Amino acid sequence: MENIGAADIGLHYDERSPITDELRGGQVHMWYWYDDQDDAPLEEAVHRITRKVTDTLGLRPGERLLDAGCGPGETAVFLARRYGVRVTGITLSAYEIKRANERAAASGVAELARFLYGDYMALPFPDGSFDAVLALESLQNAPDPARVFAEFFRVLRPGGRLAFSDFSLESAADPDRLAVFMSTLKLPRLPTLQEWLEYAGDAGFKVEEYTQCGPRVFGRKSKYIQAAMSRRQELLDKFGEEALGEFAGRHRGFFAPRKDQIGYVIVAAVKPRG
Repeated sequence: MENIGAADIGLHYDERSPITDELRGGQVHMWYWYDDQDDAPLEEAVHRITRKVTDTLGLRPGERLLDAGCGPGETAVFLARRYGVRVTGITLSAYEIKRANERAAASGVAELARFLYGDYMALPFPDGSFDAVLALESLQNAPDPARVFAEFFRVLRPGGRLAFSDFSLESAADPDRLAVFMSTLKLPRLPTLQEWLEYAGDAGFKVEEYTQCGPRVFGRKSKYIQAAMSRRQELLDKFGEEALGEFAGRHRGFFAPRKDQIGYVIVAAVKPRG
């Protein structure tokens, strides 16, 4: 895939986040349904991923959290409210920065959650600035994952924690389907679970927990389609036919792979103290 710059990724999310923000309640990441009979609304299914990933951090009041790829801010606002942590969210999307700061102010946590433009390839923070780092489906767009993990390691204090989640390659069959998926999401690569673990380990992290829950995430893509279609008229009324059509067109390739081709990994790691 051709080299994708920060401006391209910012535009990618500027174009997609407004409708996704509305559809998923301020979160632009994936969902989690237990089975096909699970009747949880989409927003709740998405929030399950928020909780599954962030619970691995063991956050404590007053800690400093970097939300690297913060989306429209709902995850950071939730963590600030629930744990009393001080969250710094960074994103390449102008829309997401504006919406996240609005959300924090409306939720009464503007003093705890702030959002700004930032590229995780070169974080604008001193060494040891944070107690924890969260990367919820943001590493997928990294042109150089090793450099990003090195930056996370640098800005964490000794003993600081990292939690990240992202897509993984589970089957290389049907490469054309995978190519469409990767192009749609602007993925420079699609690591396996083992490769994700190696990125963290090579940067100096000690991996303490990991899981691959793709069957309940990408494997439930049909439930997402049903949930989204049930709100079509509401989205039409708010955004209009043209915007909704463009949104659907940009996402069509996301559904190209078979269910068993795309996994979803959650990894928790720590920066050693010594």
